[in-house]
Amino acid sequence: MHVEVNGARLWFDVDGTALEPDGPVMRERPTIVLIHGGPGSYDHSYFKPDFARLARVAQVVYLDLRDHGRSSRHDPAGWSFEVCADDVRAFCDALGIARPIVLGHSMGGIVAMLYGARHPGHAGGLILQSTFARFDLGRLTEGFRRIAGDEVAELAERDFGGDPVGDADWDRVFMAYGPVVPDPEQLGRRLQNPAVGEYGMTRLRELDVVNELGRIDTPTLVCVGLLDPVTPVEASREIVEGLPRGLGRLEVIEGAGHFPWKDAPDRYWPLIEAFVAS
Repeated sequence: MHVEVNGARLWFDVDGTALEPDGPVMRERPTIVLIHGGPGSYDHSYFKPDFARLARVAQVVYLDLRDHGRSSRHDPAGWSFEVCADDVRAFCDALGIARPIVLGHSMGGIVAMLYGARHPGHAGGLILQSTFARFDLGRLTEGFRRIAGDEVAELAERDFGGDPVGDADWDRVFMAYGPVVPDPEQLGRRLQNPAVGEYGMTRLRELDVVNELGRIDTPTLVCVGLLDPVTPVEASREIVEGLPRGLGRLEVIEGAGHFPWKDAPDRYWPLIEAFVAS
């Protein structure tokens, strides 16, 4: 399905219902909007089928950000995290989604936190999964060094620093993301956009929105895998410390990397379901 938002045609899909029968009335359920990673390299598809289980407690909406997946393409120079954050607000308004719980993974977490900061009073809650508010190449490199050793750390430093490595070397970096990462079949479902990927990575290297976190006014779950080298625990702790007092909650999942729902499902899903249900 598509909807026109802020001059972009955004693709989305839905699992579960917003209303369910409860005796003589229809009871409203929360809606969780999923924001994928990137830039340019991912779309909603890697959330499936895992996140369909959240339909037990909420309506689940999968969204492809502008210039990603099955959403419309534009001049890459006009793409930004801020534009995507504003799109989230307009998308929810267009579909009549009130007080959404917005879950952003990796780059999607940046979009989610900016949505919360730029549109206070709109969200019912935020889940910032495996993300950061400030790009720190040194911190990222040390994360890879701790998990995978010096050689992989040097490859990660080169690639994230703007000197792309070859496919074989990148495979070594990607395999260090966690004990379990999306397999070739799952990755093959993506519709990628290298043009916005290159531009988006430049924007990512300039990212520092720590000072924006104080404008968020909704309960926020910040979740990270202990073995995540890309967005290490230190990055999540920085987010919680930047949020208004009492709004942020940090959860570190042992034995998990950048995709914790794959590494530790028995711990991950009860945590997310409890937050959504609350």
